[in-house]
Amino acid sequence: MVLILFTFLLFHQADKMVISPLVTPIMEEFQINEAQMGAISSLALVVAAFLYPFWGYFYDRHARPKALALTSLIWGITTSLSAVAPNFRAFMITRASTGIDDSSHSGLYSLLSDYFGPKLRGRLYGFMHTAGPLGFMLGTILATTLGRRIGWRNVFLVTGGVGVVTAFLIFFIIRDPPRGSAEPELRDLKDFDEYRINWPAVRDLLKNRSLLLLTLQGFFGVIPWNVLTFWFFRYLETERGYTSGQSMLAMLVVITSISLGFLFGGNLGDRLFERFKLGRVAVAGAGIVAGAVLFYLTLTLPIHRSQLFLVLIGLTGFSMSVPSPNVTAILHDITLPEVRSTAGSLRKLFEDGGTAVAPFLAGVIATKYSLGSALLVMCTAAWLIGLGLFWPMLRILPQDIDNLRETMRERAVQETMEPNGAADLDLHISPQKYGKM
Repeated sequence: MVLILFTFLLFHQADKMVISPLVTPIMEEFQINEAQMGAISSLALVVAAFLYPFWGYFYDRHARPKALALTSLIWGITTSLSAVAPNFRAFMITRASTGIDDSSHSGLYSLLSDYFGPKLRGRLYGFMHTAGPLGFMLGTILATTLGRRIGWRNVFLVTGGVGVVTAFLIFFIIRDPPRGSAEPELRDLKDFDEYRINWPAVRDLLKNRSLLLLTLQGFFGVIPWNVLTFWFFRYLETERGYTSGQSMLAMLVVITSISLGFLFGGNLGDRLFERFKLGRVAVAGAGIVAGAVLFYLTLTLPIHRSQLFLVLIGLTGFSMSVPSPNVTAILHDITLPEVRSTAGSLRKLFEDGGTAVAPFLAGVIATKYSLGSALLVMCTAAWLIGLGLFWPMLRILPQDIDNLRETMRERAVQETMEPNGAADLDLHISPQKYGKM
C-alpha cells in the first residue's frame, strides 16, 4: 500500500515537472511567447487552488482510495489530452485542467494516518515527502532523454499512462480503514462505527489555534522552496558562473540532501515526540534555524570556493527539509480523523499563496540589487517569520494534543458502551468539546 501511494506521488510530481525542460519545443510548435507559456502554468495553479476546499471535503466524506483513484485517473486523462491538443488554445485548456488533481494530496496523508499511529507518522511522512525531489529529478530525466527521441507529446502520453495504471492499482488494491482506527485509544477495538466529516467539526477547525498557526506558517514556510526552485539555477549561471553541467551536479546534490533531510527529520521527530509533546516542534524549529544559518554562509561564500559551496548547499537542503514531515505529523496530532483532509487542504491553500507571490517579489528585489541578495532576503525573512509562528505554539500545542486524545478516549468509551449509536452521538458532542481551548 505504501509503495503504491509513493509511486502515485513520485510520478505525479514527475508529471508536473516534466513540462519545464520541454518548454522550448512546445513554444516552437505552437509559435507562442514566454508570457503565453507562463500563463499556462499560472492557470493550472489557479485551478488547483480553487479546488483545495472541494478535495478536502470530498476525501473526508467518501472512501479515500476510491477518491484517490479518481484523481489519478483525472491526472492520466488530462495529461494525455494535453498531448494531443491540436492548437495552443486547446493545449492551454487541457494543461490548465491538469491542476484539477494537483490539490488532492491531503486525502492521501489522511488515509495513511489511519494505517499508522502517531508514533510512526513522522518517519512515514518523511519517506513520502522524498517523492517530491525524486519526482523532480525523474521528470527532468524523462523530459531530457525521451523528449529528444519521441517528442514532447509522447512524453506526456507516457506520464499520463502511468496515471491511468496507478488509478487501477489504487482502486483494486488499497482499502479504506475506518477513520481513527490507528489512534491508540481505538486501534484495539475490533469494530466501531465510521466517523465522517460534519459541519460542527469543520467549524471547530477554525477554533484550533495550533492549526491556524500551522496554516499561517505554511504561507511563509513555502516561500524559500518556491523562490529557490524558480530562481536558483539562474543564480548559479549568472552570479556564480556555473555551466549547465555544474548546475546539474548542484541539483543532484540538493535533491539527494533534501531527500535525506526528509527521512532524518521524520525519524527524529517521531523519537522526540515519544518523549515529549513538543518534540516535533523542536525538530522543525531546529531545522529552520540551521537552514537559515547555512543558507547565509552558502550565498556569502566567495565564488572560487566551488567545492565548499556544494557542501554547504547540500547541508542547507538537508536542514530545509527537516521541518516538513514534522509539520504534517503535527497537523494530524491535533485534528479529528474525519477532517484531516480538510485541514490539510486548508493549509495547502495558504501555501499556494506563498507559491504565487514569492518568485515575483524575489524578481523585483533582484532588479534593484542582485539575485543573490533577493534570495537571501526573501528566504531569511520567511524563515524568521515561520520560526516566530512556532513560538506561541510551544504553549498552545500540548493542550490541543491533549484535546484530541481526550476526544479519542471518549469515543473509545462510547464504542464500548453503546457501539450501535456511538458515532451519531459523537457528532454532536466530541467536535464541540474538542473545540474548547
